[in-house]
Amino acid sequence: MGGALGRSDSSRRGSPESKLEAKMVEAMQRRALEGTSMKSFNSIIMKFPKIDESLRNYEDSNGAIDPDELKHCFKKLEISSTEDEISGLFKACDINEDMGMKFNEFIVLLCLVYLLKEPAAGQETSQMGFANLGATFETLVDAFVFLDKNKDGYVSKSEMIHAINETTSGERSSGRIAMKRFEEMDWDKNGTVTFKEFLFAFTRWVGIDDIEDD
Repeated sequence: MGGALGRSDSSRRGSPESKLEAKMVEAMQRRALEGTSMKSFNSIIMKFPKIDESLRNYEDSNGAIDPDELKHCFKKLEISSTEDEISGLFKACDINEDMGMKFNEFIVLLCLVYLLKEPAAGQETSQMGFANLGATFETLVDAFVFLDKNKDGYVSKSEMIHAINETTSGERSSGRIAMKRFEEMDWDKNGTVTFKEFLFAFTRWVGIDDIEDD
């Protein structure tokens, strides 16, 4: 798959950095087959306030979440995961590597769980513990699918420029805007963006990462 867009990340596609990343890519490729309701990058931006409000409803004022607390959260949300899966998700989302997951990291983790553990046909998301967050997470998945033009599970620089151009109708500043947004997403500076990187950037865009900042 591929086409002209995203060729610069071909080596990345061939060898995902982790089993978790490989699962994310596979899940996003399956999700892309369903299409996206997003029509432009502006349509994503317009949803920022509603997404912000939805996520903040889950804010825990007790501070960082450690691995044991995460296990309890999963039980409360009725999410079935093995010890290895929980440990892998914790390490992947604990970007400060302080063994204490902050709120924005917790939100990213839950959204990854939503993507990777989609319910079987006919099963309601409420049965997975996502009764109130399901719609928000679906919007975030939908937004990534919109950006991932060649449906390979990653967003490249050219795809981001394409997405912004669709919004700005070819304004001269569109390339500059696209590169700024892309740089905000490309945390490891390797030229491609995974769904996890997109989620962390999104929490910054809506201000979620300001919660509990040191």
